[in-house]
Amino acid sequence: MSVLICGSLAYDNIMVFPERFKDHILPDKTHMINVAFLVPELHRNFGGTAGNIAYNLRKLGGDPLPMATVGPDFDDYARHLERLDINQDFVRTLGDHWTAQAYITTDLDDNQITAFHPGAMNEAHCQPVPEDREIRFGIVSPDGKQAMLDHSEQFKAAGIPHIFDPGQGLPLFSGEELQRMITNADWLAVNSYEWEMLKNKTGWEHGDITSRLSGGLVITHGGEGSELWNGEGRTHIPAVKPERVTDPTGCGDAYRAGLLFGLEKGWDPADACRLGSILGSMKIAEAGPQHHDFTPAEIGKRFEAEFGKAMPG
Repeated sequence: MSVLICGSLAYDNIMVFPERFKDHILPDKTHMINVAFLVPELHRNFGGTAGNIAYNLRKLGGDPLPMATVGPDFDDYARHLERLDINQDFVRTLGDHWTAQAYITTDLDDNQITAFHPGAMNEAHCQPVPEDREIRFGIVSPDGKQAMLDHSEQFKAAGIPHIFDPGQGLPLFSGEELQRMITNADWLAVNSYEWEMLKNKTGWEHGDITSRLSGGLVITHGGEGSELWNGEGRTHIPAVKPERVTDPTGCGDAYRAGLLFGLEKGWDPADACRLGSILGSMKIAEAGPQHHDFTPAEIGKRFEAEFGKAMPG
C-alpha cells in the first residue's frame, strides 16, 4: 500500500563553513548584520521534504508517492527519481515557476543558516489528496502554506491516517491553524525547537495534544534521542550513535521515513521511532540528504544490534 508524502521537492545547495558562526556574529550588532562567510565546499543535492522522505522509504522497500509542484528545471531530479523507481504521478510541473531552492550553510557546530526560495512549491495546493488510489498512510510535511492547510483537511475527510510535520513551515501558521491541523492528524512530529514554538503558539502541552491524537506525539532531540508521547505516557527512544557526523541536512526527514514505514505496517510506535533513529544516524554520516545507502537487510541487522531484538516484519 502507498504512503502519500505531501511536501516539497527542492534543490539543496549546501555550503560548509569551516568555522563557527558565533565567532563572526557580534551580539551587540544583530540589528545591523553584514557578515560574509567564506565557504570552500559547496554541494548541490536533490532535497525537499517529500523527496528526502520518499528516498528513505523506497530504500526500506516501501511504496512512497511524493506529491509536489516543481518547475521546468526539474529534469535532473526527475531522472534521479526514475533511477530510484519512485512514482511521479503526483509531481506536477508548472512552466512559470522555478523548482524550490534551498541555500544552506552549516558551521563546525552543525548550526545552520538557510535561505529558501519556494518557487513552484507555493502552488502545491493545486493538487488535492487523491481519493482514487490505495493510500494507506500519509504525511503533511513543510510545503506551501495553503497546501498544508488543504491537505490536512483532505486527509481527514478521506479517512487516511497521517502525520502532521510542520517543520520549517511552523512560523507560517497562527495558533488556531496549528490547533486545527493537529486535531485533523493522527500523529504530530516536531523537533525540540519546533516543540517550544508550537507550545507558545497553541498554548497546548503534551497532554492537550496527545488527547487529540489517535496515534501520538514524537519530539526529536538530535543526539539526545527522541520522545514518544501517547496514551501509554512517555517513552524515551535513545539516539543511535553515527559512524561520524558529517552533515545534519535531511536527518529529520530520514527519521520521519522510518516512523512512517513502521506506522504504515502496524508496528509498535516505539519500534517505528527506533527505526527512525537508525535512519537519522545513517544520514548524518553522509553529506547531502539522499547520499546514504542501505538495504532492508542491513537495516534489520542494525536494528537488532542497537536494540537487542529483531526488527518487526
